[in-house]
Amino acid sequence: MKACIIEAFGGRDQLKISDLPKPEAGDGEVLIRIQAAGVNPVDYKIREGRLKEMFPYRFPLIPGWEFAGEVEATGHSARRFQPGDAVYAYARRPVIQNGTYVEYIALPESYVTFKPANLSMTEAASIPLTTLTAYQSLFEAGGLEKGESALILGASGGVGSSAVQLAADKGARVIALASGRNHDYLKSLGAHDVIDYERGDFIQALGEIVPNGADLVFDCHGGDTLARGMLCARPGGRLVSITEMVDEADLKQRDIRFAYVFVEPHVPQLDRIRSLIENGRFKANVTRTFALSQAAEAHAQLETGHTRGKIVLKID
Repeated sequence: MKACIIEAFGGRDQLKISDLPKPEAGDGEVLIRIQAAGVNPVDYKIREGRLKEMFPYRFPLIPGWEFAGEVEATGHSARRFQPGDAVYAYARRPVIQNGTYVEYIALPESYVTFKPANLSMTEAASIPLTTLTAYQSLFEAGGLEKGESALILGASGGVGSSAVQLAADKGARVIALASGRNHDYLKSLGAHDVIDYERGDFIQALGEIVPNGADLVFDCHGGDTLARGMLCARPGGRLVSITEMVDEADLKQRDIRFAYVFVEPHVPQLDRIRSLIENGRFKANVTRTFALSQAAEAHAQLETGHTRGKIVLKID
């Protein structure tokens, strides 16, 4: 089978197409023909070796953690799926090696669920990692409730786009931080207010919308934006980041509860997300597609830090 692999950590030149043995479905596993794989910032961070202290890994390493495809075979005691079923999954395993930039993957069936019926394979591949990240950040770590305010930093990216939709569907007041060119896009996803970070102090702009600060600040950007976002939460509010930790002393001084989130596989949550999609309450936002052989180009686009929505590799 064709796979995009790296054999050492480094730049985009490490990505290469290789022929690897096709896996077989083991006990409790399903073998899936991947048709599309989502591309995410975590993929190039893994490629560069930034997460090598966080997760065990083995070379050759196939990047990618989300996909959509079709079940080809089932292993012993795997009974949830039949060959031909259309599925999607967040496929992170304990050891980073067998990712989704590949034609076939064998996974425990507990990682996999049916893809949304009204999405193409390309659209479905854009959902699992980013939308689970937003879901777990907003509702598990952030405790967001109907009627609360949520400021989303880095709102136009993959996770941010998902967070805007999920928070709006929950009935929260969604305030999105993004460049001016993405304002109409974010309003179409359900943002009530959009702040242009390129035009003045976004802390001051937020104060004109919610004078006491937001109930929840969700950071998808990091760096100085996260540091300033800390000043946007109301006293007693919450700050959730998927990018980095913050200084605990600053949090205590402002009485802010902080959580760092690294998304976990969760099929029941993926099923809830599928229900939202099939009922027209959430939409996929794929803005660019690349062939498997163009993975380096896809990474280059992501590394600009200015990608709207999601990028997907078409494997078939």
